[in-house]
Amino acid sequence: MRSRVIICEASELITIGLVEIIDGMAQFDVVARLDNPEHLSEKILATDANFVIINPTLLGCFSRDFLSQLGKECPQVTVIALVTTCVDYSMLTPYSGIIEINDTKSKIISKMNEFARGEATKNTDDVELSKRETDVLVAVAKGMMNKEIADQMNISIHTVISHRKNITRKTGIKSVSGLTVYALLNNLIDEKDLI
Repeated sequence: MRSRVIICEASELITIGLVEIIDGMAQFDVVARLDNPEHLSEKILATDANFVIINPTLLGCFSRDFLSQLGKECPQVTVIALVTTCVDYSMLTPYSGIIEINDTKSKIISKMNEFARGEATKNTDDVELSKRETDVLVAVAKGMMNKEIADQMNISIHTVISHRKNITRKTGIKSVSGLTVYALLNNLIDEKDLI
């Protein structure tokens, strides 16, 4: 049975291109296109959709609440972020995966196949950082430089850099500000630690 996909994107040009790619795949059918998320839950239930590809900018600052509610109403659906502008990737943690505007056709096909197999890797709610990686993340969030972290933890700078690469790979977050937000959201640091 083919998986049913809903695309929620304001740009018709982007939507048409995405529909063309996804409908060309044997295992997917695009069953609905929406230009805003207002009736998304109803459309998911009406079409029995398995996947929603949505532009996070349509949700604004309410994305976490909206996605949490959507997960309760439609637990069978996999929600994928369609990133068309510069965004702070730490804000994409509630999504099961990401499709970016500059992804090639073959990359989108590959990602959709991964999502269909349940191999989406961008959902950082399930990230398992080691104790040392967590310590490095907290130090980075507090504004410490690699050398300061190395000195404080009695490890080499190369080890710190290796931990930072692992943190970025596991969380999908590259910026210090994004890591700081991640640390705050996961209660690894308190706001007063940042002052």
